[in-house]
This record gives sequence, C-alpha cells and structure tokens, in this order.
Amino acid sequence: MTAPVRLRPILFSTPMVRALLEGRKTQTRRIINGVPPMPDANCHEQNKPLHPAPYFDAYCSQRPTAENPRGMGEFWNWWQVDNRACLPQVKVGYVPGDLLWVREAWRSCVDYDLWLPRDIPRFAPVHYEVDAQRDSRWTWGKYRHARFMPRRFSRLTLRVTAVRVQRLQDISEEDAKAEGCPHSDDNPGPMGPTTMIVEASHEFSHMWRSIHGPGSWESNPWVAAISFDVIRANVETVANRPICEAV
Repeated sequence: MTAPVRLRPILFSTPMVRALLEGRKTQTRRIINGVPPMPDANCHEQNKPLHPAPYFDAYCSQRPTAENPRGMGEFWNWWQVDNRACLPQVKVGYVPGDLLWVREAWRSCVDYDLWLPRDIPRFAPVHYEVDAQRDSRWTWGKYRHARFMPRRFSRLTLRVTAVRVQRLQDISEEDAKAEGCPHSDDNPGPMGPTTMIVEASHEFSHMWRSIHGPGSWESNPWVAAISFDVIRANVETVANRPICEAV
C-alpha cells in the first residue's frame, strides 16, 4: 500500500512569495538543531572502508516511490566510512514527495469570516498581501500575518523534489539564485549596466540576517536545503489528483 502524501505548512515572507509567483524561487533553507559533531573515522575490522570520511545522510527507512526513489526518511544521522549508522538521529522533517502549503500574509474584510463552517459560502474574498503591494485596489481589509493563514486559503503548493543537509555558508551561487535572491545580472541599476558584481550568495547572506537577526549568518548553522516545484493550487486539490494533472 502506498503511504499517504504528507501535507505540511511552510511560512514565507511577502518578498519570497513574490519570488515563488515569479518563478525565481525553487529552494528554501530551514534551520536544523541538534546535529552532533562528525565522529572520528572508524571502520569495523571485518569491513572495508567505502568512503574517505564519515558523512551525514538520511536514514532510508521508507518504501521507495517515484518521488522518493531512495526511500529517504525524515531522520538523518552520521554514517561511518563502512556505512555503519551512528547515533543519535536528527529529525530533518522533510522528504521528497511532501506537499508544503504556503502560508503568506493576507487580508479579509470580515473578521468573523475565519470561524464560519467550511460549507458556508464566504462573505468576503481573501486578498493576498503580495497582490496588495502591486495593486492598491487590494489593500482594503484587515491585515493578517502569514502564520494565521488557514490551509483552505492557501493558493500555493510546493512539491518537494530533493532534500539536502549542509552548513548555511556552503550555499553555492546557483543555489542562492534558486533561493530567489537578486544579483548583478538582475539589477543593472538606474544608470544602465555596471561593472560592480553583486553575487546572489552575498544577497542571500543579507536576507538571512534580516530574517534571523544579527550574527545568524556568522553562526553558520546546519540547514535543510529543500528543492521544490511550485504548483499554483490549494494543497488539498493537489493531493487528490495525479501529479500529471496537478502541475
């Protein structure tokens, strides 16, 4: 029997929602706590070393699927040079095939609209803050933070395609671009092309500090680097139909 698809919420700021809608963002990074230091290399006397050093990888305990061919689970741990698992395990929380429904800032003109039963028609449409910033006609209604968005109002679904665990500062230039960060090619400036080079990874470090506070980039935490496909539909709709129809 195929395991049910997991539906999970994920929070994004308004600029990052704009990047999702514009097709500039296909990755996100989330902090992982509790990753232990890499153990000293050790090989059992009856085994042969298969790797030059211990490595951090998922415990592949799930049944392989088309979306998750390795059967990656949400727990990760260090592995020795001869592929022996080392404890403790760390919960990463994301696996390929997960459906993440985006929570974004929004507006509703009727305060009690949230508490109506789902089978009663809505008295007011939902307006999304990213649209309000582009068109002043959508600025009416009470502002609501993204963390308070119910699942039924979400309009963006992210289908996880890959999960990696790495140090924050190990992000590559290409991955920083996939995070939706602008760089010199995107911003030539009001005076036309310039010789000043602004790397996307540099912009990403500024964005990370603005979200997580001073020193957050310098602390270089472990993060889950999540790659995904963006689907412009509510997650419940996506979960109830085949992938070929959901894209």
